[in-house]
Parts: sequence; C-alpha cells; structure tokens
Amino acid sequence: MARILVTGGAGYIGSHTCKALARAGYEPVTFDNLSTGFRDLVRWGPCVEGDIRDTAALRTAFKAFSPEAVIHFAGRIAVGESVVSPALHYQINVAGSLCLLDTLREAGVGRIVFSSSAAVYGLPSESPVLESQPLAPISPYGRTKLAVEQVLLDYRAAYELRSVSLRYFNAAGADPDGDSGELHDPETHLIPLALDAVLNPSRSLSVFGDDYATPDGTCIRDYIHVSDLAQAHVMALRLLDAEIAPPALNVGTGHGYSIREVLDAIERVTGHAVPHNIAPRRVGDPPELVGDSTLLRQLTGWNPKHSDIDTIIRTAWAWHQVHRNSG
Repeated sequence: MARILVTGGAGYIGSHTCKALARAGYEPVTFDNLSTGFRDLVRWGPCVEGDIRDTAALRTAFKAFSPEAVIHFAGRIAVGESVVSPALHYQINVAGSLCLLDTLREAGVGRIVFSSSAAVYGLPSESPVLESQPLAPISPYGRTKLAVEQVLLDYRAAYELRSVSLRYFNAAGADPDGDSGELHDPETHLIPLALDAVLNPSRSLSVFGDDYATPDGTCIRDYIHVSDLAQAHVMALRLLDAEIAPPALNVGTGHGYSIREVLDAIERVTGHAVPHNIAPRRVGDPPELVGDSTLLRQLTGWNPKHSDIDTIIRTAWAWHQVHRNSG
C-alpha cells in the first residue's frame, strides 16, 4: 500500500482527503502540529505531530514512513488574519513550504500536490475563472499561495519535482458519513456561520453588502463539497503518477450561488430562517467568483457528486448539530 504524507491532514480538507486516499487504496500519513487541526479527525492512518518549519521532525517522518508522494495542506488560511499578521503567513505558508520541499528532495520523493487557492486570482475580470487568467492576489494570504506556486514551478524546472497546484474555490459541507466536518475556531466561512445563527439566533449573521451588480445584490460564490474536493486531490496525485499534470488546476463546480440563495437553501433544509443583518461591503470582495474546472474534468474525469447546494447544506447541518451546537 503506497504511503502518502499529508501535511495538515488533521484539518478540514486534509482529513476528508485522508479518507478519500484510504478508500483509493493508499495509506495516508498525517503530519500536523495540531494548532488548528484535531487528532480526532485522523482516522485513516498514522498521525505524526510536527511543524512543517521543523526540518528535523520532517526528516524523521520521511525516514519512518518512506512516503511515495506528498499532499500539502498545512498553513494559515484566514485572509483577514493575513492582513493584520502577514509575517505569520509568510513564515508558515512560504518558509514552511520551503522546508517541506527541501526535505522532500533530500528524501528522494518526487511528487507533491499543493493546496492552493482561487485567492491567487485576486479580483478576476471574467467569470467563470480559467487557469490562464492573470494572477493578481490582493491579500497576503493569496500572495503566499502564489509564492509557493512559483517555487514549485522553479523546482519543477531545476529539480524535476513533479507538482500540481489545486486552486479551489469555496470548500463547504461535511463528510456524508459524519466522519469529519468544519471545526474552525474562529470560524470565518459563510455556511457554518449561518448554521450557527440558526442554532443560536443571538449570533445574527452579517451579510457584507447587498448592493453588488448581481441579480439579488449579494455576492456569488462557487461552493464545492469538501468530499468532491478531496477526490480531486486523489485524481491529481494520479495525474502526477502518469506525468501529465499541468502546473495548476482549478477545482470548482462552474456554478455560483448568491449569499441570499445560500440562506434560502439553509431555510429549505433546516426549516429555519437564518437571522441576519446587512453590513457594509468588505474591501476586496469581488461580486462574483466562480471557477472553470474544464481542464481537471478533461484530464481526470472528475465529476463532483455532492456539490449541489442542498446536499452541501444537509451534510453541514448534520455535522453542525452534533459538533458545533454550543447553545
């Protein structure tokens, strides 16, 4: 059974990907410092506690498990935090990734799938967004993702390191079997915050702007079920095996939902309206951000199975009621 080192495997997307890897016949080995991840979400293989900035810990993990490839999730993800604490994001997301890549090269591991983000596009002029559109991130977080993408391109050219960066849009939902879901603290994502408001009406959801140039005035986003996203990572790994992976691939559904449509879906699924208020726009929020994943579909046959908005809400709601209802 081929072993895959999964940095950040105790987190939201990482844990779902570990399950997908196990189902596909791999043994996922989680490497996580558990600062934002949860050991309880590591259920499909061993867990090594360590930080990607710790070269000694990385070397020990590579020596102990001899992974054949790496899927790299570990890093800071909050855009707002990156604005007020850019040093932290550059230290972990960029410097930490360099430590990982150099240890990977030292161990003779030649394949890596990188967790990038649609944030590398910044404020795209077209929607759906193609991989060929200009890369102009507007936050330190987005710039750290783009920096690592560039490092991977340079390492590919100089060291023949096979890599693919997956630029995904809005991961949402929870494992349909209830094995994993969102446990971010603090939470910044729309759907869990809206479900919090349903469970605890005193936590009214803030909708940032209702005067955008969209059909209902609220922002439109591409929501992809986290299990479909996890499967995309497995397929990307196989592309690297076949040596046909392009440098970067979008992972989205190609369909967007407005915030009001998401709130309507939550009311439809839960039977409860979402208490919310209209707040001022946030700087840098594009009116619409939807991904074109034609290339991923053509290369792998990937087809999202759980990413209709009702399924996303239904799985998130089931998880949320058990794990996030703090009353």
